Formats: sequence, C-alpha cells, structure tokens
Amino acid sequence: MPNFKNSLMRRVSVSTFILGALVGLQSPAFAGAGHSGGHNDGVEIGAPGDISDVRRTIRITMEDNFYDKEKIVVRGGETVRFLVENKGEFVHEFNIGTAAMHADHQKEMMMMMEHGALEADKINMDMMEMDMGNGETMKHNDPNSVLLEPGDSAEVIWTFPKDAELEFACNVPGHYESGMVGKVRLQ
Repeated sequence: MPNFKNSLMRRVSVSTFILGALVGLQSPAFAGAGHSGGHNDGVEIGAPGDISDVRRTIRITMEDNFYDKEKIVVRGGETVRFLVENKGEFVHEFNIGTAAMHADHQKEMMMMMEHGALEADKINMDMMEMDMGNGETMKHNDPNSVLLEPGDSAEVIWTFPKDAELEFACNVPGHYESGMVGKVRLQ
C-alpha cells in the first residue's frame, strides 16, 4: 500500500513547481535583492526591533497553507514580538513586506526549490550559501522573516513604520497564491 503522506507531498511538490513556473513565466525579468541584501528596495517597511522596546507579543501559527490570523493590527512606530510556529506538514514562512516585495521574494524562493535548498517539508541549510545565479545566495536571514520546517518555531521582533501598506505572507512557491497571506493594518 503506498504511503499517503509521501504520495501527497510528491503531488504538492509537483503542483507547486508547475504553479511557480507558470507564475515565473508571467514576469519579464528576475528582480529583487538577494536574501542577504534585503528586499525593501527603498520602501519603508519598518526595522528590526529591540526586545527592550517590545510591549506586546503576537503569536502566529502557520498551517498548510494558512495563518491562524488574517489580519494584524499595530500602531505606527510600535515594536512587536512575533512568536511564529509551524504546525503544518510543509515548510512555511512568515515574512513582513509589501505586495511587490513578496512578488520578488517568491521568485527567489522558487530558485531555492530549483536548486534543492528548499523542499516541500525540509530546508537544506547547507545549500543556502551556494551561488544560485548572479552571485546571489539564499541564506534567508532577513530580520523581517522566518522560514520554518514543520514543528519549528522562531521569533521576529519588528518596529513598524508610521505608515505603509504591508502584508505578512508565506512566499514558498504556491503558498501565497493559495491564500497564505494576511494584512498588516497600521493605526
């Protein structure tokens, strides 16, 4: 009898790859900075926060393929500690940015999958520093983001700007498109 979970994961991986390839065909050029260089392209999205400035902690649970929250409400200038847990069976990301930043980042995440650094349920950390083209590496160490294997958890401490149109999203190929995105509402 075939293993249902492995069969499902193979189908999801193939579907994710095909979806990602189709999304990639819609874009005329690869754009965006490497993970080690950030993704904000001059747009004010906030900055890494200091734990001493945190007045509130927000817990975020990631499942396959959704967050337990559809919206986060924060005050402009507020520093928030996010405790992020992946309770799904696949790798997921919590990333704070603009819709355009997420679109660029999705291309990079597809590149990670194509090079074997990212699998449906595993992150191959030893491959994250390899050249994935144009001298770019995919260390995935930006302070506004965490990429987690199933069962893992991490924190993000972030100080929000006074005004911006932000989202939190999972940019693993196919996840954003399937609805794994939420709004950040600044008050």
